[in-house]
Amino acid sequence: MNIIETHNLTRRFGPTEAVHDLTLAVPEGSVCALLGPNGAGKSTTIKVLMNLLRPTAGWSRVFGVDSLQLGERERARIGYVSENQQLPLWMTVRQLLDYCRPFYPAWDRELEKTLLAQFALPEDRKLKHLSRGMLMKAALLSSLAYRPKLLVLDEPFSGLDALVREEFVHGVLEVSASGDWTVLVSSHDIEEVERLCDRVALLDRGRLQLDETTEALQARFRRVEVTLQDGDAKLEARPKTWLGVERAGGLVRFVESRYEREATERACRERFPEAAVVAQPMSLREIFLALARAGRAEAKGVAA
Repeated sequence: MNIIETHNLTRRFGPTEAVHDLTLAVPEGSVCALLGPNGAGKSTTIKVLMNLLRPTAGWSRVFGVDSLQLGERERARIGYVSENQQLPLWMTVRQLLDYCRPFYPAWDRELEKTLLAQFALPEDRKLKHLSRGMLMKAALLSSLAYRPKLLVLDEPFSGLDALVREEFVHGVLEVSASGDWTVLVSSHDIEEVERLCDRVALLDRGRLQLDETTEALQARFRRVEVTLQDGDAKLEARPKTWLGVERAGGLVRFVESRYEREATERACRERFPEAAVVAQPMSLREIFLALARAGRAEAKGVAA
């Protein structure tokens, strides 16, 4: 079952198309990272999903319900935390929790207590007197305590220091380990997302570039280094799956985006006779950067 689905989803702001023809599915129980540079359309997509914006074309569904029809039943199962979230700043932390609790029949007082201690949130302090990091933790706590079936995080790490990020991630993992749920997290902080996600969807200029599990993605990407024996390097007509090809002296380096050991080594030796070929796994951040550079080069009409 897919908890989130979009089909040909498009959202324009005047002449600007923020999201273009997006078809995406987030399976139940997955933790999906919606990645992309600033302006890629990540936050716009989430706002359409949450019915904070209407689509220009296409549709989106959450729990099988059209986003435009999300009601009290669905919202009681969704946790939502955004970098631009509006909180009642005149309330204390305790007042915020007391206010939210009656709206959610599944609210877990023990989990609330655990997260309060873990986040070191001062219950009697007004939200307007909290740091940005503390505010984000208060928002997360109020969205986790009822154990939502879907947690949506829109740029949750923006502007947070390393310690707060660590506590934020730990809080999400705390709930993740104790029940079935689905997470959609939009971010350009790849290192933090990599610890959480098992699926990646990459947006660039509003268009979906890829959508697959992190396991499959990392299995097909390798950083390849070729040590030349005679100095000859045939870089013309190279495979389109080679990204960021560069030569430095007797070395040729590139990223193989469709790695298969035998096929890759054979393609290298056809162009670089007697060369030594070494392929190394890549982190999600390294893959993201390689794709971003390739996309920028393609936009400029330069070979990646």
